[in-house]
Amino acid sequence: MKVDELRVLEEDELGGRLKTARRELYELRFKHAVGQLENSSQIAKVRHDIARIMTVLNERELGISGIQEATEPLAVAVAAPKRKKTAADEGFIDDEPAAEAEAEAVAGSETQAELVAAADEAPKPKRAPRKKTEKKDS
Repeated sequence: MKVDELRVLEEDELGGRLKTARRELYELRFKHAVGQLENSSQIAKVRHDIARIMTVLNERELGISGIQEATEPLAVAVAAPKRKKTAADEGFIDDEPAAEAEAEAVAGSETQAELVAAADEAPKPKRAPRKKTEKKDS
């Protein structure tokens, strides 16, 4: 059973297929427990079918349509045209934004240092003393 086949079905048909697949899985498990199942890979196939049906039902519940996603054209990334390297690319001309970022980082670290110092000064809660337990004589 393929997902594309399931997506064209109505919800009630999907519900019916889900019910029959679950019943088939129950019967396969029973046969396996009794020892009458010759091909145990059928269990995995039915489990996958159940997962596919539930996926389609959840897609519809969430409003995700797999058919629309498959038919929409994909966006293609366009590479920028190559150009010659200049001094600005090496960081010689455009140093001002980097200096501003360093100044902000230093200012941010000062406030962090102040917060750490304030946390160190705050009194720590004390633990209650443990009660001594009496040792039994053996």
